[in-house]
Amino acid sequence: MPEPASQPATDPGSDRDTLSVDVAIAGAGMAGLALAVALKQALGEGFSVAVADPSLAGSVRDEGRASAFAAAARRLFEVLEVWPAIAPEAQPILDMVVTDSRTLDVVRPVLLTFDGDVTPGEPFAHMAPNAVATEALRARAQALGVRFLPQAVEALTGGPGRAMLELADGSPVTASLVAACDGGRSRLRELAGITTVGWDYGQSGIVCTVEHEDDHEGRAEEHFLPAGPFAVLPLKGRRSSIVWTEESRRAERLCALPQVLFQDELETRFGHKLGPIRVVDAPRAYPLGLHVARTFVGERLALVADAAHVIHPIAGQGINMGFRDVAALAECVADAARLGLDPGSPDVLERYQRWRRFDTVVMGAATDGLNRLFSNGSDPLRFVRDLGLGFVDRMPGLKSFFIRQAAGIGGEAPRLLRGEAL
Repeated sequence: MPEPASQPATDPGSDRDTLSVDVAIAGAGMAGLALAVALKQALGEGFSVAVADPSLAGSVRDEGRASAFAAAARRLFEVLEVWPAIAPEAQPILDMVVTDSRTLDVVRPVLLTFDGDVTPGEPFAHMAPNAVATEALRARAQALGVRFLPQAVEALTGGPGRAMLELADGSPVTASLVAACDGGRSRLRELAGITTVGWDYGQSGIVCTVEHEDDHEGRAEEHFLPAGPFAVLPLKGRRSSIVWTEESRRAERLCALPQVLFQDELETRFGHKLGPIRVVDAPRAYPLGLHVARTFVGERLALVADAAHVIHPIAGQGINMGFRDVAALAECVADAARLGLDPGSPDVLERYQRWRRFDTVVMGAATDGLNRLFSNGSDPLRFVRDLGLGFVDRMPGLKSFFIRQAAGIGGEAPRLLRGEAL
């Protein structure tokens, strides 16, 4: 039986106690915490899990960001018993409209509409604040006995028997498996010598929250403008989350404007359909690109979520791709552990990589193609894409396929994403 995380082992070659766990997770964002909860819930007290991240030293930081959690992610949250804590702040997306126009066009004809349900009464996505979901996952992890280590990982050494981590304070940790959930600039990926392939788009996504006079009625909108997509995503109450793509230098200048001038620029794109608007937080710009790790696994190492792949937010799949990684890796590890097998063995890691890499490459190529097709002012391309959108809008079966894919419930979904316990 693996040694519980609460009982450190002594390393004879060090004057520090070595913490020995079955799985060590670097990164306490939503993906890292969801993986910790999934493993601990499935495998119980005899299976030890630790999460290392400096952010664990304090409360969850609210940066005002929100995410569109697809139906599959909501099912995962339900299985992990965190959805009741998230649901009061979660706004279902009841329908979605897509337009294609120039920035100053007065009329933006709707070219494509999606109903919000993937099954009767089940919206294809919910909008909820990242901080709310993170806090719910953190509380659940603590309740299950996940060990929190409020330190960054500074060193990683893989080995045939165990992986060795060194934390920022010099503390050693050994694990059968290390999961890198530490973001797009993953320190563990770098330490493992795993490179990425991809490119920057020269675009940035401006993110902010607005209040408006009229009710959004649960509608999400995506306007394809020459600089990139402009998304209006409904939040609880008369508020919406904005994800606004611009050329990176222009995005920086826009975010630096006084609030009244920024709001004028925003209104030009947002329109007046929901009455007067007011920006309620400081806008922030995030560089956009496509970056996929050349391999998702190393010696006793699995890359998860943004550490494995960063894609364009044009289809709203970033965090949901991360949850697919979490569900797949948790299933691979749980299946192996129940058979008494090593959770960090090459066979387990290769199963995870086979499951996730193809889907990731396909989604990356799809979002890259959409961004290149729609983020330009070419009239011939605009004619072709508008023709395509209109064709899809007239094909209920095709729209249903696309909505199921966006909801994360198409294809070979892991059990957690189907709402089934491990």
